[in-house]
Amino acid sequence: MGKWRLWNISISILIFLTAYNIFLTIKLMYSATCADHPPEVLRQENGKVNEFIECNEKYPLQQEPAVKFNMTLYENVAEIYKNLEQNKKYHLNLNLGLGRSDDRLNYKLYDNIIIGDKFIQLSEKYETCLATQSSLDKIASLIESSLYWGGPISLATFASNELELNRLLLYIMYLRKCNTRIRDKVSFHLATIKGPTKFTINEERLESLTCGNPMGVLKDLIKDKSLKRGVYPWRLKTPYPQNLLRNLARKNCQSKYVFLTDVDIIPSKGMAESLNDFFERQFCEGKCAYVVPTYELDERVFFPPNKTDLIRMAKKGLARPFHHKVFIYNQYATNFSRWQTYKDPDQKIRVSHPVTNFEFLYEPFYIATDTVPPHDERFVGYGYTRNSQVYEMFVAGYEFYVLSPIFTCHWGLQVKRSRPPWREHQNNLNRKQFDQFKKEIFSKYSKDPLNMIKH
Repeated sequence: MGKWRLWNISISILIFLTAYNIFLTIKLMYSATCADHPPEVLRQENGKVNEFIECNEKYPLQQEPAVKFNMTLYENVAEIYKNLEQNKKYHLNLNLGLGRSDDRLNYKLYDNIIIGDKFIQLSEKYETCLATQSSLDKIASLIESSLYWGGPISLATFASNELELNRLLLYIMYLRKCNTRIRDKVSFHLATIKGPTKFTINEERLESLTCGNPMGVLKDLIKDKSLKRGVYPWRLKTPYPQNLLRNLARKNCQSKYVFLTDVDIIPSKGMAESLNDFFERQFCEGKCAYVVPTYELDERVFFPPNKTDLIRMAKKGLARPFHHKVFIYNQYATNFSRWQTYKDPDQKIRVSHPVTNFEFLYEPFYIATDTVPPHDERFVGYGYTRNSQVYEMFVAGYEFYVLSPIFTCHWGLQVKRSRPPWREHQNNLNRKQFDQFKKEIFSKYSKDPLNMIKH
């Protein structure tokens, strides 16, 4: 009912504004004639009264501008009407004039711009919601995640300008058109830098896109000549707001537990179903977070169907702990050796071991209720985004437990030389932000278990 009411109101506004413009035009065309002026302004000329010349000489009527139609207003209303049409056609709930602002008034946030057809039912069925975030260039990873994850998915997306927004919406509609899993499971949310006032879904192009090559379609969208100067300005001058998007994705989950990941972190098959069974058996008396081990995969292999095959790949050098070569402290406290040697009695999820060697810069992918501290949104770009939040969890008294036999994977064995220089620049800026952050954490909890203030 709410959508139809908005539709009727919008049509009424369009009709009213059009009629009002016509009324003003007619009124101005037939008002302020010479008959409205005193007789003394009229002048005899060759025995004839020349009303038109005399009136225009003494009383300029400005008739030319008065009869002009307000095209700007008409075009804006037409754009609103077009957006409403596309909203209805594509099950889109997006009005760029109604977004909420973030705490620092830098971004506009839009919740549930598209709701998965079965998202509500899945949220009731599954104990855990997969919360993730992405920009246009990585969003195709959602295809593989939706294949293995059976539960609801909450995806926060980011567009830095109107051009990128249009491409992002186009690709989302393409994914929904071609993939029933995404259409059913995924609810999309949006964050933009303040600026875009309208959007356009290129319907002809959408109809022409074939479903057999989603990565090829994405590459074509990114390589589009019209995007050459505008597609990803955040890489250089507008850092990607990871923590803002993480909070946006988390808060739109409807299940009891949230599994917070990046979009290119792929969960193992059947994880959502197994977690239902685990949380029926598991009871946490305090503050608990459940770590899911994450590995990098050589791009030449198939995604491992189970823990046994993953360990076999690791022994052959075809898989290794996430960020092991790039930044070992990222996942080191998970203790992958202990996880690999843990003997699973069956395929049910169990705690293989607690994290006993927590250290600063640890940033596991974990499952917890959404009562954990929010991600601090002052950290934008790369560096100190996830580990600052995990550090606060540790100070606040959360305990971390590693789960087996489930896991997640990231495609590609990463090396430092593959990192672009702008990432290190953003990391340095966030390092300076962390100096203030750790003081605030000490003030908030009156604890400094890692002696961060001293160091």
